[in-house]
Amino acid sequence: MSVQFKAILRGEPGVEGGGEKKYYALALSSGSHSLLKLSTYICKATTVNKTDVLAVLSSLVEFMAIELADGKIIRLGDLGSLRISIHSEGVLLKEDLNESCIKGASIIFTPGKDLKNLLKILDYELVKDKEEE
Repeated sequence: MSVQFKAILRGEPGVEGGGEKKYYALALSSGSHSLLKLSTYICKATTVNKTDVLAVLSSLVEFMAIELADGKIIRLGDLGSLRISIHSEGVLLKEDLNESCIKGASIIFTPGKDLKNLLKILDYELVKDKEEE
């Protein structure tokens, strides 16, 4: 299996008018799986029934949200870890930095060792646009 990608034309970030445009690789998705689908896979690979797997995974999501909102890092063993990152406006003086400077937040996922190693062995396949064929 290969990760499929296509070429997209993008301008330079932060340059007025886009600057010099270059082609970059954009990974393509081949679908998605729901929590229900993943719980089906897990129950087939273990002795735990699908309802119990789904209950545990649903609870995991619920409690991760509570802990992340409390500023905790969630460490999920070999899977990896999650943490909150915030985005703010810059200010010249430290005393001018306050809550109103924060413009948003995101959740950062850092993969564990096995997932990081997966990234080193991926194969890639360029998907051509229909007009190129």
